[in-house]
This record gives sequence, structure tokens and C-alpha cells, in this order.
Amino acid sequence: MRINFYIHWREKLKTMLVFCFFACAASPTLAADWPQELTGNKGTIVVYQPQPEKLVGNILTGRAAMSLELKDEPAPIFGVFWFSAKIATDRSENTVTISQLKVTKVGWPDSKEAAEKQFSQFVEAQLAHSSFTSSLSKLTASLTHEEQVKASLAQIKNDPPNIIFTDILTVLLSYDGEPIFRDIENSDYQRALNTPLAVIKKQQQDKFYLTSGHLWYQASNALGPWSILASPPVDLKKLMPKQEDQSDTPQVLSAPNIITVTKPTELVVSDGDEKWTSLVGGKLLYVENTETPWLRELSSGDMYVLLSGRWYSSKHEQGPWIFVRGDKLPKSFQEIPPESAIGGLRTSVAGTDEAEQAVLDAQIPQTAAIKRSEAKLTVNYDGEPKFVQIVDTQVEYAVNTSAQVLKIANKYYAVDNGVWFVSSLAKGPWRVADNIPKEAIAQIPPSSPMYNTSYVTIYDSTPEVVYVGYTPGYLWSYPYYGVPIYGTGWYYPPYYVGGWYYPRPPTWGLHVGYNPWTGWNVGVSWGSPFFRVGVVWGGGYHHHPRPCCGRYYGGGYRGNTNININGNVNIGNSVSIANRAHAQQRIAANPANRVGGKMAQGSLTNNRSRNLYNQGINKKRNAITKPTNRQLNKAKVAPKRTNNVYADRNGGVVRHENGQWQNRSNKNWQSIPRQGSMNSSTRPISQPSITKPHNIQRPNNRSFDHQTMNRERHGRQMGNMPQGGHRPMGSVKRGR
Repeated sequence: MRINFYIHWREKLKTMLVFCFFACAASPTLAADWPQELTGNKGTIVVYQPQPEKLVGNILTGRAAMSLELKDEPAPIFGVFWFSAKIATDRSENTVTISQLKVTKVGWPDSKEAAEKQFSQFVEAQLAHSSFTSSLSKLTASLTHEEQVKASLAQIKNDPPNIIFTDILTVLLSYDGEPIFRDIENSDYQRALNTPLAVIKKQQQDKFYLTSGHLWYQASNALGPWSILASPPVDLKKLMPKQEDQSDTPQVLSAPNIITVTKPTELVVSDGDEKWTSLVGGKLLYVENTETPWLRELSSGDMYVLLSGRWYSSKHEQGPWIFVRGDKLPKSFQEIPPESAIGGLRTSVAGTDEAEQAVLDAQIPQTAAIKRSEAKLTVNYDGEPKFVQIVDTQVEYAVNTSAQVLKIANKYYAVDNGVWFVSSLAKGPWRVADNIPKEAIAQIPPSSPMYNTSYVTIYDSTPEVVYVGYTPGYLWSYPYYGVPIYGTGWYYPPYYVGGWYYPRPPTWGLHVGYNPWTGWNVGVSWGSPFFRVGVVWGGGYHHHPRPCCGRYYGGGYRGNTNININGNVNIGNSVSIANRAHAQQRIAANPANRVGGKMAQGSLTNNRSRNLYNQGINKKRNAITKPTNRQLNKAKVAPKRTNNVYADRNGGVVRHENGQWQNRSNKNWQSIPRQGSMNSSTRPISQPSITKPHNIQRPNNRSFDHQTMNRERHGRQMGNMPQGGHRPMGSVKRGR
């Protein structure tokens, strides 16, 4: 019998398109992508970087400043338009395309009323048949603060895992419950099914082996203790996969210890006694010789560790550990310098620019157009399909398959790599779905392993194509009180039957951490060889799973259980790890972590957000939409123009020049007093709901909102920074 052994874990998170209509990109071709120009028979429209107000699904609404350079006018005419439009995103290319613009309101503070209708008609006609392309970085960075998602997930679980501290380099061997072994075909050995590491047992004997590919350990019990083995059995070595060149992987200079656990656990390792270093004027201490964020706040004496995006506090290493929300941390955490050795932690401190950008990231969908003819799905069950009810819902889900299959009102729905399928039978045939029971799926709670399916959406469809998208929640990343977290915190028991093992996505045990460059990463540097061997070895079987999303493949896991981290799983934190310098006394230096290396130069941005729809064979499903775009007038970047013109909420055109705000009035720029108002009225005008395009806004009586405009200017500046709005953090920094 041929056994399929592999792990595929579902990405979380992340990462990057929400309210900044367009961006300054990490990509050189989009380095200065605003303002943009459209040319028509009457002249040129210059559109400045839009200021988004709302994003619902793939529909973006907002406002933008513009200027008309008409052929019969000697001076430009400035105005404001409100719009709604569709966005199409590609995280792997860091781009967003905006099309199908509908102008809902126009304002002309720089013209006479008699000419405004003519101007508006020209603008509306040009925008309706035009498209804009920009980077995602500015789209995220320009989202106004008050439009951020503040509603947190009430049922997210934040109970601390078991936290173990050690001052000896150690690898965590984590079983999902008690160890389960299965025979390895044509051998005298068995492989542990429910761990990502390569654990082997000699049949009929209490001899257990663990390997990193180079190092070997032995034990008389699957739970250890483990001791180093100089000469493993020859027949066992032959079962292992040939080691590929891993010159970029840190090499362990001495054999690490092994700690074995069967329950959710996190391991905090320091290389020798912890070395505390002062920061923020002596308000904080941090341990510099560890890869886990570990701090002490001096005024209270409390220690803090950051695990899967969650902070836990205690007076002692032995605990008890208490969860602390990202918005309830001591104020000194916000004072951590971005360029410091632990600057990456700012992503997990609510209220910092880095945290706001990461939270906005979670709101932006990755979109795709899927060809019906190419999108196929086959669901394999272990025996007859078995469904169980999800508590407090009308939804059932299949437990004896690696696929995510839901039963709702006697119909079957399945999600595969961000695409919904539907069938009248549990075994298929499956076809791409045009619609899904959104209300029922939205009721699935975080306590269910099917929770992430509620983050996959169908936007529209034609007879040939279905337009779909997902947000990072599908990849198990969620905004939580102002910071990103990984996983729901719930333990999902695995399903084991008939020799097959179906794992569920874990929150704990993988040493998951977030950083601004690559999103979520797993593992520790010295443990990466163990992880690599475990997830690529098929236990002697020749199974060829579908390539997708940088998944893990390991022994004992059937099907395509997907727990990817951003589509580009960084095993062993091979990039962007904080506090590596001192740990490297025992670990060979990783080029990616050297000062001045790729990370310091900010060139890892494109690794941060992978497009699930463009991974592996998924590309074949994608419809080519460019022919449609050829019918549109594509706006061109105007690099010689300064991107400093804004639309205020009242319909006025303002710019920031020489450190001061100026208002456009009567074809001139007039300085705005820092604390003064322009007139008496303070009535705000938000995104209008009316659809008549010739509703012209005349902003004659209004006050200038310095706070809002300074915030929007700050967002635009953040979008111009490296890493899509994150300041460079120098050397090896890692936020967890």
C-alpha cells in the first residue's frame, strides 16, 4: 500500500492593500507613481494620489485632488472628485489596478460656476474609461486612521501556551498529541505521523531516531530523553532524502538539545545566560542573545515575551503568564527606536506606524479572475465522507479529508487555494461557485478549523470567469486591537483514522513571528535543518503533491492541509531575525542577517506578500484580463510633478509647501494659519452616497482640519518609505 506523507500549512497573513488607492512601490518601476495624467481631446487631467475612505470587498471609495490643463486655458484649474472603483491586486508584484471609476461628486474651488458643468463632464468621461496602476504600499499607507478596522475578534483565544525557557541551544520536538507511528513501506521502520520533524522507530523495538539530515539522535522512548548518535543504522540513512545545497541555512556548530512536548508549547532559548541590554533611556531591558522577543519593563519589573503576535507578561520565567493586548502595553514600548536591535517589535505595539501598516494590510484582498474551464477540484476522503456540525451554526464540515468541505442546506462547498467550489454531492463533481451562502459561512466561529474560509469571497462572475479574492484571515492572520496576530489561539484536535492523519492549523509550537519585510516566519535558525528534513521527507514513499504556496511536505500528513505563512514559508527565520548577533557565537552567520545585507537594504519587500493565486499550478486557473484593459485609457505617471496636492473633506484643494498648508482659491495658493480656520462653517462632507455625477460641491464656507490633513500627509509619506511604509531597521530585527 502506498502512503502519502506530507504537510501543507495554511498561510496567514499577509499582507497589503487597503486604503491608499495607489502607491510608491518597492518596485523600481513604481518608485514615483503619483500624480498620474490622462489626456483627452480638450486637454490633460492630472490626478494626484487619491485619499481612500472605504474598501468593501474589491470596491474602493474615496476622493482625489486633480487639475485640468485645458488647451484654451492659460492656467491649470484645480478641483476635487469623489469616486467609487473596482480594484484588482497582485501581492507578488506589489501592484493594484483601479478601473471602472464612477465619479459621484465633483468640486471646483478654482473656477466659475458657469464652466463647472463642462469641466465635470470632461472629467467623468475620461475617468470612466481609464485605469490607474500603482503599488500596494501607498494603498496601505494612505488609509485614514478612523477607517481602520477597530472591531476585534471577540472569540479569538489568547490563553498562553506552555512556555519553556532554556539557556542551552535547544530544538522543540512537538507532537500533536501522543506520538502516532505508521509503517514505512519496504523497511523495518516506522515514522511518526503527528510531528513535522523526522522521528523514526525501529519496528518491534524501543529504538527511536531523530535527524536533522546531518545530526542524529537516539532514544528508548518517543518522548526522549534524546542523546547524540554518532553512527546511525546504514539502512535507516538510506531512507532519508538526499540533502540539497543549503548554503544559506545557518549551520549548527554544536548539537542542540531536544525537548519533547505533546501539548501546545513555545520554547524561549538564550545562548547562555541571558544578556540584558538597556533601551529607551533605561525604561526597558531586552535579552540580546535570543531569537525570541523578551523584554523587561523596569518601572514594574514585569517581563514580556512575544509569541505568535501576542504579548504575555510575568514576574518570573516560571509564570504565571498573562496575556496583554497590544494596545495595553506600557508606553515605553512605543518609544522603542525603529532603528534599534529590536525595532521590528514595533509592529506588535499598537499605535506605532509599523503596527498601523500591518493592521491595514489585513484589510486588503488579493484578487484574481479564475477561468472556469481550468479550475478543477478533486476531494479525497478516507472512506465515506463524514461530516460534523459546527457549534451554533447550520454548517457541517468534513473531518476525514484534508480539503475544506462545508455542507450547508444539502449543498457542498469547498475552498481550494482561495477559490470556492460547489457540488450537489460530497464527492463531486465540483465546479467553480458563482455564489456562496455568505451569512451561514460568516457564522463559523474561530473555534472551528473552518473559520478561515469566511475570508474568501466571490465578487462577480461571467459565463467564462469568476472574480474572487481573499484577505489574510484566510491565511490565519488577523488584526487584533491594533496589531497583527497569527492563529486563532484555539487548539484543533487532529483527525486520525485508518492510518491517515489529518492535522489542523496550530497557533503554537512553531515559533511564529512577524516582521515588516517578509510577514510571518516560523522556527529558529538552529532548528531549521530539523524542520527542513522533516517536511520534505515522504517516509520512503513517492508522493507528488500539488505544488502550491510554498507548502510544507512531511511525513504522516495526508492531503493538502495548508498552513502556509504568506505563501513563502521562511523555515528557521532565515531572514529578519532579531538579536541574532550574540547567538551567532554558536550558530554560523547567515548572509541574510548581516548588517548591510539584503535585509538591511530593504530588498526583501517582494518576499513579504505572495499571491496565492500565482503559486505553482494555480497560475493555470487565472484568466488573462489584460485584453480588457487595452480598451481603457491607462493613466501615465507624471514624474516631474510634485505629489503634494490633496483634497480636503469639504471639497477644497490644498497643498503642503515649505512646511505650511496652502489653500487653492481664485486660481492662487493662499497660506492657511496653523491654528486658524478659513471660514465659520465646520460642516464635514464625507463620501457622498448620491450617484448623480453633476452634483457639484462648492467649498466656500468651511474650516480647515489640520489634524486630518496632517495625518493624510503622514500616510502619504509613509508610503514613500522603504518596505512599503516601514522605516529601515538596520541590521537583524525581528518582530514576533
